[in-house]
Amino acid sequence: MSLHEAPGRFTVLIPARLASTRLPDKPLADIAGVPMVVRVAQQALRSAAHRCVVAADDVRIVQACEAHGVNAILTRTDHLSGSDRLAEACTLLGLADDEVVVNVQGDEPLIDPGLINSVAQELHARPDCVMSTAAHAIDELADFLNPNVVKVVLDRRRTALYFSRAPIPWWRDGMASGALSALPSPSPLRHVGVYGYRAGFLRRFPDLEPAPLEATESLEQLRVLWHGECIAVHLSAVAPGAGVDTPQDLERVRRVLSQG
Repeated sequence: MSLHEAPGRFTVLIPARLASTRLPDKPLADIAGVPMVVRVAQQALRSAAHRCVVAADDVRIVQACEAHGVNAILTRTDHLSGSDRLAEACTLLGLADDEVVVNVQGDEPLIDPGLINSVAQELHARPDCVMSTAAHAIDELADFLNPNVVKVVLDRRRTALYFSRAPIPWWRDGMASGALSALPSPSPLRHVGVYGYRAGFLRRFPDLEPAPLEATESLEQLRVLWHGECIAVHLSAVAPGAGVDTPQDLERVRRVLSQG
């Protein structure tokens, strides 16, 4: 789906938490004169979303957004996850249960607006699913083996069967010698952390019992599958721009955007 093919109506919500162990005050980090969370919102506003709102846990984030013409709301400070924060935001914004919400992380200043559209469209096209997300083909063996790279396997309708930090699908024949030397075919898929939700499901998600698999893998989306719900997956032709987790990531993104 291209940037110019508008999906059905949807809202972008961007959770923003001021505290960060590796990068203090991360949402407010300066990138070529603009706070990072504002950079993210500016990218989201280039999508077909009818509204983009930052859900912040600190008034300084709200003020920074408003200073740059970005809508922001203040949420509670005690949320354990971004999805909990977005659930509160859905209520504060009065979103109807069937409205589609796309969750864009507040540390993704290089997010592709076309990818946001595609994740929204995927959910609009799949009434059997409560969520949508994205994935792309892995082309490096090191990424396939890296536990920090989350993998996903799909059924024939591109519905998620499982997410894991392990190298899935497991290539039995490729491991015959005891170690992988190449990638299986077809290519395994890397999960991209952009999510679409139906607002009603997002509101009830925090009340769902956490799944044992979720704790084992440290992957919150496994709670959705464990409770028997479906997640549609958009297959992207390219990898998304890298997010910002460390000071080194921040410097790299600063270089990219200062050249723009």
